[in-house]
Parts: sequence; C-alpha cells; structure tokens
Amino acid sequence: MTDALGARAWPDVGAPVVVVPVGSFEQHGPHLPLDTDTRVAAALASVLVAARPVCVLGPTVGVTASGEHHGFPGTLSIGVETTTAVLVELARSADWSAGVVFVNGHGGNAAALRQAADVLAGESRPALCWGPRVPGGDLHAGRTETSLMLHLAPELVRLDLAVAGPRPPLAELVAHGVRALSPSGVLGDPDGATANEGATLFDTLAADLVATVDRWLA
Repeated sequence: MTDALGARAWPDVGAPVVVVPVGSFEQHGPHLPLDTDTRVAAALASVLVAARPVCVLGPTVGVTASGEHHGFPGTLSIGVETTTAVLVELARSADWSAGVVFVNGHGGNAAALRQAADVLAGESRPALCWGPRVPGGDLHAGRTETSLMLHLAPELVRLDLAVAGPRPPLAELVAHGVRALSPSGVLGDPDGATANEGATLFDTLAADLVATVDRWLA
C-alpha cells in the first residue's frame, strides 16, 4: 500500500498516524528558494513515514506564518491565527486516524503550533508537533539551512549569490522583522556550508523525529 495518503482510496485508508509537513513560503536570502522550509519538512516527514509503517504522509501545509519576512518579494503569509486554525481544523477532520504528527520546518510557526497543540490537547485529540533543534544554528538562510539544501536540492542553491547577514537576538527579529535588520534577508552566514554537513545534520534531525514519534506512540 502506498505511504502517501492522497494516493489511497477511502476504503484503503485505515487508521494510520497522519504525518503533515508544515513549512513556509518566504524569502531565504538571494541564494535559497522560497520553499526551503517546506522542502526540509517534507523530506523529514518522508523519512519518518518510510521508517514507521503505522505512519502515512498527509498533505503539506506550505503557506503559514511568515509575517516577519514582509517586504521581500515572493513571501506569502497567512499569519499566526489563521495557521493555528488550519492546523486545528486539519487535526479535527482526521478523527478517523490514530493521530496527527505535524513536522515543522519554519521557526516562525512555533507560536501557531503551540496554540494548536493546546487546543487539540484540550479536546483530547492525539497530536504531536515536532520541530528541528539545531544548537548554534543560524536563525535564517545561514550555514544551517544552506547545508541542508545543498544536501536535499543542490540544484536550487546559488552559492555565488550567498552573503552574510547579522545575527540579531530573536526578540529583535520579532520586534522589527527581517527587512529592517538584513537587506539581504539572511540572518547568519552561509559561508562554509556543504552537502556533507547538510547530510549529517539531516540524519540527526530525522533520527530525533523518529525517536520523538516512537516515544509519543508508546
């Protein structure tokens, strides 16, 4: 049976854990594509589904809360409140499933995921919100994401256009938005990014995701 929910007919669905990649559609500097976060989330979700037969790959939520990237052409955002509502309603509609795992690839979705998790927990609906943790990683479009994309989609990375940006505190980013802090949109330094580093980081994140889901299911 296919591991993609969308390819199944309803009598074949059963009661799996639905894995939903949650990304973004926003600027990632002059060298990375707008759907960087979505590609990372989808790739991690695919690893989880391949590793655990109880899981099935659900639809991707690719336009989310990216208000901090306002002012850069290409950025699309539906805000925190709407993103929260989308996640909540999606999980509610999956009441035929064994639960929903949201695999997040965008730090700006943290508030929406927390709020959605609180609502779903209050309704006793099984849902898990997971996001990558990279100690010492760049805030946005720096070495971390550039390495991941060199591993996942090297043909979309334009290292010749990569530039370094500031590393502001998260509170300053939230208060002022990216455009006021970095004309390039980069928060960090892509210099030194490699596909090998990206592969190692990706494998570490994937292992954490699988282990987290295993604990949740147990």
